[in-house]
Amino acid sequence: MPKIDLKKENKEFYSPSTREVSVVDVPRMKFLMIDGQGDPSTSKEYQDAMETIFPVAYKIKFTSKKEKSWDYVVMPLEGLWWVDNMEDFSLDDRESWNWTVMIRQPDFITENLIKKAMEEVEKKKNPPVLSKIRFESFDEGLSAHIMYIGPYGEAEAPAVGKLHEFIEKEGYKIRGKHHEIYISDLRRTKPEKLKTIIRQPFE
Repeated sequence: MPKIDLKKENKEFYSPSTREVSVVDVPRMKFLMIDGQGDPSTSKEYQDAMETIFPVAYKIKFTSKKEKSWDYVVMPLEGLWWVDNMEDFSLDDRESWNWTVMIRQPDFITENLIKKAMEEVEKKKNPPVLSKIRFESFDEGLSAHIMYIGPYGEAEAPAVGKLHEFIEKEGYKIRGKHHEIYISDLRRTKPEKLKTIIRQPFE
């Protein structure tokens, strides 16, 4: 069986323009998820989540390939970001953020495969927040998105503003959580070249 790459199979969800906002209707997808709170650049809770979700995601892939001969490219990290009152959401007040970090899973991945993978990870690494991982479907629906290139944080503000302006000009209303998909590998990419999809659901 050839290796599946969902980024290529679902290009409309992972390759928006860097210049123009576009609209996508995002279907229900399966994700590994970990919830937390606080500034991702300083929060130990966020660091613990990173040290947990990636080993599990890769172990699921290897377990799938070994037991089912189903091979695939591990998907990029994604993040949902929000505050209790989204009208107060601000890129420069990250201490108040709630977040969910998540990695998409192919449809053929099952609870049983994930359980086996997590047991293996626990034996070998026992990452800090393994018990917080959940496997759930996420149905985002109609959303506007754009590709942002540059460092994380406040520099994203113009792209976020462009999304919100587009939604308002089209006569729609922002709903749900601020969503980012981190296409680039942070360890191997200079900050000014990082690719991030910024997405905002609307109604």
